[in-house]
Amino acid sequence: MTRVWVYQSNRSFSVSERETINDILQEFVEQWTAHGNQLAGSFEILYNIFIVLKVDESKAMVTGCSIDKSVHLLKQIELKLNVQLFDRLGIAFRDARKNGDISLVSRTDFEALISSGEVDTETLVFNNMVGTNEELQNNWEIPLKDSWHANVFL
Repeated sequence: MTRVWVYQSNRSFSVSERETINDILQEFVEQWTAHGNQLAGSFEILYNIFIVLKVDESKAMVTGCSIDKSVHLLKQIELKLNVQLFDRLGIAFRDARKNGDISLVSRTDFEALISSGEVDTETLVFNNMVGTNEELQNNWEIPLKDSWHANVFL
């Protein structure tokens, strides 16, 4: 099983920021260990907004310490790039007003978009709570009605 962690930025990354993130994360995953065991780590930057860290646990299991190392690194990326990766109040969705491009809005703004009808139950939202690669593939970008967002906003 491949575990994943999705970190959503509060804004899109520039080309140079993507290069910086790639360099930092590449070096990190090459040295990422859990109790001295090399982790089979990898990463992706998706849609210039999301950083996805992955570990193939069939090779070695992640531990609390190894997860703490990744969180610490992402906090360093936040500081270096002046970006927020741990703000769980931001909502990312496919915006019909922008031909399906991704919009990032506050919780309050998302509620207002639902009230105005600009966001509905079929609007695609990003479920950053996914924990496995299979969930990332099948349950990450899903209709609002099928996501945890529905329990909060509908």
